[in-house]
Amino acid sequence: RVQEAQQRQERSLVQMETAAWRFREQHPSVNVVSILSLPLPELSKKLRDGSLPLDYVFYAYVGRALQIATETNCITEYLQESETQLRKAKLAERQGLLYGVPVSIKDSINCQGHDSTLGFIKNLNKPAAEDSVVVQVLRRQGAIPFVKTNVPQSLISYDCNNLLFGQTRNPLLYTKTSGGSSGGEGALVGGGGSILGIGTDIGGSLRFPAAFCGVCALKPTGNRLSKRGVMAGVVGQKAVIGAVGPIAKDVESLALCLRALLCEDMFSLDSTVPPLPFNEEVYSSTQPLRIGYYETDFFTMPSPAMRRAVQETKQLLEEAGHTLVPFELTNVDYVIFNFCVRGMFADGGTSFGKKFKGEMEKGNTGMMFWLAQSPHWLKTVLSWIAKPFVPRFSSIIGSMRTNTVDEVWSLHQEIEDFCHQFIAQWKKLNLDVMLCPMLGPALSIGYPGKLSVAVSYTMLYNALDFPAGVVPVTMVTDEDEEELKSYKGYYQDWWDRTLAKAFHGSVGMPVAVQCVALPWREELCLRFMKEVETL
Repeated sequence: RVQEAQQRQERSLVQMETAAWRFREQHPSVNVVSILSLPLPELSKKLRDGSLPLDYVFYAYVGRALQIATETNCITEYLQESETQLRKAKLAERQGLLYGVPVSIKDSINCQGHDSTLGFIKNLNKPAAEDSVVVQVLRRQGAIPFVKTNVPQSLISYDCNNLLFGQTRNPLLYTKTSGGSSGGEGALVGGGGSILGIGTDIGGSLRFPAAFCGVCALKPTGNRLSKRGVMAGVVGQKAVIGAVGPIAKDVESLALCLRALLCEDMFSLDSTVPPLPFNEEVYSSTQPLRIGYYETDFFTMPSPAMRRAVQETKQLLEEAGHTLVPFELTNVDYVIFNFCVRGMFADGGTSFGKKFKGEMEKGNTGMMFWLAQSPHWLKTVLSWIAKPFVPRFSSIIGSMRTNTVDEVWSLHQEIEDFCHQFIAQWKKLNLDVMLCPMLGPALSIGYPGKLSVAVSYTMLYNALDFPAGVVPVTMVTDEDEEELKSYKGYYQDWWDRTLAKAFHGSVGMPVAVQCVALPWREELCLRFMKEVETL
């Protein structure tokens, strides 16, 4: 079955090659480079006013996507019906904010007639009966979903590797990971093979790939965009909130995507989504902002480049007339172990473990899988033995036990209280938004599976359910690389030593910052991201 999946992937790339070649033969004079260099807002305008033919854009991206897929292994399937949709769109009137825009879709987001595998053998040959709501709305807005992209097995990882389709590499440096779990999206958008992608994020799964591959992404508040027809890594847990969001080269493209998705169609197709259209006034405001910031979460020591990214961005924002206020972040270790790990695996990891039944590989999620399978007494003993030597390992084991219903309810209450405390601290400082570090540069392939603790900077905002986006602001310098030699970490444990190795060899790789706003304030978050990007 694995062989069958790989042959299907191979066939997809051949179909793309044939389609791109056929178009080139028929239109040898089309300037593909100039089409690919157009930013999304400009491209969509040209498509809508008819100054750029649909098929020129579509096949330019099919050709480029094929090239990036060959280099990075980011595409799992070509949606051949996109060519039919293209032909129909040419005959229809030019409607929709994304009219004629080719869009890439993460594997776990349902597209009718195609598998959403999550990298599992058991999900092969189980095509989705209908499009997810987000894909339906994209189509109604004139967009053309054209490929599905790779993910790590189970999605609970920020690498991008599974037994069906293999490892996705970073388009900027092949020895580095593209990030995950929306790793195929990161590689494809980062390499210029897609102008707009849709992914999901439950611990940083959109923000890691965007930051690692040098592009922008937004994780909205969990229910701002519909999750109907979107497959989750751990189903049914309510402690850590996942979200669907866009990934693109620039912030303006993310805003355009949100404008298109936040429409009547989405609100009627999924009535559980609050009917909040895109707030143009907030996004286009030029009022100076009051911005909270921190350089570290005191749990994962930032790499030299990460710290510098925040410092330089802070300085530029101040020079531009914004007010920056230090924000005191505390107890991140408690949030990670007690809310995130314990919350996601409150059943002791049973449902997570079940997903792997009959599968051949558990590589990416090695430790999590192993702990999910271990009996309660063994976890207790191990946690106790490990505590004096590796306190963080001890805490993770302790967090993976089975909870009673009563304990789960108390946990949910505790997370809610923490959220209100965090907002109170935010309001006391009278903040509009927050500037935060983002893990980077991209880790070497194979390392994220050994470094689950490094999700602390991103996962905090899934536990809080705040909108959070990433914007690349700098690149790793020789000085950063030199400084990394003295990286110790806060715990000086095996994880800290491993993280230093994982960061190594990244001169020239992009480093991003995280921009955060309060729940449902996506437009303010994007406005802040735009400001950072401009500066």
